[in-house]
Amino acid sequence: MTERRKSEEKAGFTSGLTPLQRMEIDACTLCGECLRNCPVQAVTNRPEISPPEKIRMFREFIKGTEGLKSRLFGPGRPDRRLLEDFTKALFECTTCGACGQNCTVGIFTQRLWPMLRKEMVKKGLGPIGPQADMPEAVRTTGNPYKKPAEERYSPWFPEDVGVSAKADIAYYAGCTGAYEAQPMVRGDVGVLGRIGEPFTMLPPEDEVCCGFPLFITGQHEMLEDLTKRLVGAYKSRGVKVLVCSCPCCVNIMARDWPVFYGKELPFKIRHITQFVADSIRAGRVAIKKELKERIIYHDPCYLSRGAGIIEEPRAVLRSIPGVELLEFDLHGSNSRCCGAGGAARKVFHENAIAMARLTIDEAVEKKADKLILSCPACYAKVNEAMEGYDKKVQIVDIMELVAGLI
Repeated sequence: MTERRKSEEKAGFTSGLTPLQRMEIDACTLCGECLRNCPVQAVTNRPEISPPEKIRMFREFIKGTEGLKSRLFGPGRPDRRLLEDFTKALFECTTCGACGQNCTVGIFTQRLWPMLRKEMVKKGLGPIGPQADMPEAVRTTGNPYKKPAEERYSPWFPEDVGVSAKADIAYYAGCTGAYEAQPMVRGDVGVLGRIGEPFTMLPPEDEVCCGFPLFITGQHEMLEDLTKRLVGAYKSRGVKVLVCSCPCCVNIMARDWPVFYGKELPFKIRHITQFVADSIRAGRVAIKKELKERIIYHDPCYLSRGAGIIEEPRAVLRSIPGVELLEFDLHGSNSRCCGAGGAARKVFHENAIAMARLTIDEAVEKKADKLILSCPACYAKVNEAMEGYDKKVQIVDIMELVAGLI
């Protein structure tokens, strides 16, 4: 082991945490209430990777490096195996935030887990597997999938929709939508086109990653540059409202872009369902075709718990004539993760598939004709989970559905 690595492992564990996050770690009572809501526990039943166990282990690391004994006699070096076990547990989490939503002391885990990941990355212990390849992929291609920039829009963009060079409204497709959930972004643009207000988009080589995959895996070095590049590009086009359908993109744009940009953004961030719900209320667009079907809507973790956007998607769906809107047992801010979150799907594939199939199971059990999604990661993973599965339900993105009914 190099002297640098030894120094990193001896260093404290809280330098990148806010005072509130340090308090949250102390506040956890290890009551286990969150175990009933953790989607990873639902498919693994492994308490050693549970939310309270992760906090307990992290407390031990803090105690050994920053506690009274360490201040008197010098910090010790945590056991390497324990550090590796903790890191694996941390990255196996989908960061869905369900544990925090149901926490008896109100710990904001959807933000805490990514910050602990960042601490482990600083120590050279994370990220895991292909997650480590994302910074180079974003640096060279503009997206974490290492796909060609020139193919970002071309396979899916509708021929009958026009894009303005400058406009008050801009649309950001995002990497996962553009490369892995193309019916979703095609639907977004189709609906925007039918609303009729001019909107702009960046050229495909300029619409780079929003930074969320790097943020969520604790790899923050490029985030300021990515943010300033994108914000500057939209500002130069006179944008006042930036519309996006990916919950993870919306989350980092609204919550973290102002931090990395260094000041308030020159435009507002709106999720596509907010924009479309407003347009329906204002009479700018109407859903005219009838759909006599039972549909069930899945709340994405970073849209419901993360951004608090719960009613707008339902308002859009209820505006469809003839439709019957069903609900999952766990919905809204208590929605169950579909398994695609936190970049865990890149490493813990079997967990992700098992979680996605729980969503499929309930949709089938409730006799839904369609399972409506509103997240590109969910869209890709739940479709993948249904391959070779004995239970089937038609999966449709919310704007893909609306675009076909306007």
